[in-house]
Amino acid sequence: MDWYLYPLVIAGGFMAGFINTFAGSGSLITLPILIFLGLPANVANGTNRVAIIMQNVTAVGSFSQQKVLDYRRGLILAIPTVLGALVGAQIAVSLDAETMKRVIGALMLVMLVIVLFRPRQWLEGHPGRLAARPGWTQMLIFFAIGIHGGFIQAGVGIFLLAGLVLSAGYELVRANAVKLLIVLCFTPLALIIFLAHDQVQWYAGLILGIGNMAGAWVASRMAVRRGAVFARYVLIVVLVTASTVLLGLSDLVRQML
Repeated sequence: MDWYLYPLVIAGGFMAGFINTFAGSGSLITLPILIFLGLPANVANGTNRVAIIMQNVTAVGSFSQQKVLDYRRGLILAIPTVLGALVGAQIAVSLDAETMKRVIGALMLVMLVIVLFRPRQWLEGHPGRLAARPGWTQMLIFFAIGIHGGFIQAGVGIFLLAGLVLSAGYELVRANAVKLLIVLCFTPLALIIFLAHDQVQWYAGLILGIGNMAGAWVASRMAVRRGAVFARYVLIVVLVTASTVLLGLSDLVRQML
């Protein structure tokens, strides 16, 4: 990798780490960067997991230090997510992700409507649901999210947030902390599958991970300090941007212009 590309990769990683910690879909930044460096799409998908692990180690440690991370419930919900991720990663090593991207984009538009018109639940959570033990419905929800996370990292944080807020009952800041713990649980296992198929480029992943870690640390501190209201605004911006990119609307606008 040429020396002048290092700042680009680290800056892209910083943006992705920041976005992933606050919401999700930061991989929509890092995957194109890795492909620009010359990596095939499947290798970029695997390599991106290296940076995600580095990012989430940093963010989980920061949220834990600030005492907003529910380890016990997070690890319970991680179990079905991990199982789903193993299934999704097996699919990812052999299938094209284009159709999946369109489906994800459409689902993000649905989530955007929910975030805009049901703000209280995202800001205050649902304490009654938090007090209850996770049921089979929640387990199935997180298993399905895990399949998506194993298949393609982009967007999984958004869907985990939806599951943690709308199903599990967390408010947005604590949901972000648990989300990162769950991703940290399943990403190393998904990475092993990509490694087994020789779809990881370590050097690019580690350089990218430096930026991801820095972005995650800044965002985790800001999330706790600014609170759920600020996190919701970040989430809305991410949903609008990500759904536009995934559905190809940005390309359509460029063609019209």
